[in-house]
Amino acid sequence: MPGESLEAAVEAARGLGQKNIASVFTNLGENVKDGAEALQVTQHYLDVLRRIHESDLSTEVSVKLTQLGLDLSPDFCFENLDRIIAEENKNAVVWVDMEASPYVDATLDLYKRALAKYPNAGICLQAYLYRTQKDVEDLLPMRPSIRLVKGAYKEPPGIAYPKKQDVDENYFSLAAAMMDAQAAGRCLRAAFGTHDVKLIRRLAQHAARNGFPKHDFEVQMLYGIQREEQERLARDGYRSAVLVAYGTYWYPWFVRRLAERPANLWFMARNLFAS
Repeated sequence: MPGESLEAAVEAARGLGQKNIASVFTNLGENVKDGAEALQVTQHYLDVLRRIHESDLSTEVSVKLTQLGLDLSPDFCFENLDRIIAEENKNAVVWVDMEASPYVDATLDLYKRALAKYPNAGICLQAYLYRTQKDVEDLLPMRPSIRLVKGAYKEPPGIAYPKKQDVDENYFSLAAAMMDAQAAGRCLRAAFGTHDVKLIRRLAQHAARNGFPKHDFEVQMLYGIQREEQERLARDGYRSAVLVAYGTYWYPWFVRRLAERPANLWFMARNLFAS
């Protein structure tokens, strides 16, 4: 994180923009149980989008549906999501984050409702879930924007690949299918959220062999992790973007992620030292 405030995120986005790296803002928080708080979060994102537009930043936003009131009511949550997407420019995507497995069906249902109304709605999908291949296939007729990640929540082996090698192979298979779909006009935008440099190089080689344009090959990473790779991708003509998280909720979010999946601590330490 560059800091807790929106202003810190804006300054980070400006610095990234000078290196031809785009940014995605997310205000940390989840599992809001109070309707008034969910409305405050919604208003915050509306203010954020106005600030982005006024500052002429190459920045999008990514939202968690449980922060917009999903635990209270799907319809209430959709109303809040609808207001946010309506505020965004049509040539920019509003990304819907994917949360733990109990929320996948509800998140996809609301995303499909949003996509039917707004072509610039995007969704995050997790490669470690067995179901994700079918989820991609079900979404493609709607011409979605998809950000593919490996997945950071602790999930049982009955629904998620327990071994990293299997997750990596499923990720590559899904990513290749997404590139094919984008080239065929069935996927508006394919973005690959990963810090795995070997996987990025493998995907880039696949893209080159199959005539997938560099400017359509998009990699999204977290702020401060693998900075050299972020800059290399931008220099080499790929689409490089950074997820900039901010907000006062960072400590409980961080502790919860580590408690859910201790491997996240090793991931953080390894990538920070690599940077």
